[in-house]
Amino acid sequence: MAYIDQNLMSGEQVVYRTKLHWIIFLWPIIFIILAFVFLASGKEIAMLGGIFFLIALFSALSAFISFKTSEFGITNKRVLIKVGFIRRNSLETLLQKVEGIQVNQGILGRIFNYGTILIKGTGGTSNPFHKIEAPMEFRKKVQEQIASIK
Repeated sequence: MAYIDQNLMSGEQVVYRTKLHWIIFLWPIIFIILAFVFLASGKEIAMLGGIFFLIALFSALSAFISFKTSEFGITNKRVLIKVGFIRRNSLETLLQKVEGIQVNQGILGRIFNYGTILIKGTGGTSNPFHKIEAPMEFRKKVQEQIASIK
């Protein structure tokens, strides 16, 4: 069962969910391509291909674990975010306590629809979450929920 589903309060319903963007797998893909290039080019640099293959394997495993263990959700009462498996970072903020949501997107983020969201709560707290899929939609849904409770 998902973290968000396990931590719902009574009467709370999930309105929107998103996840990490597939772009987190970009470096493992690049490393595997480099590994095959070096492995195919000859004996002298085949060792380098093996090194790149190991790097690709470990970075892909890390990205996969991050992808599977990260959850981003909006309910009719709160914003719930959980990232990490062993070292967990979670945010559960009541919608009334959200002062603003900032979205940062670079050129690739605009093209591929991913970015960083920064949720600012009362008391000056702010938590950035990187490489979120459809961050503008996430912000829009939070704003809609805040407007609906006022």
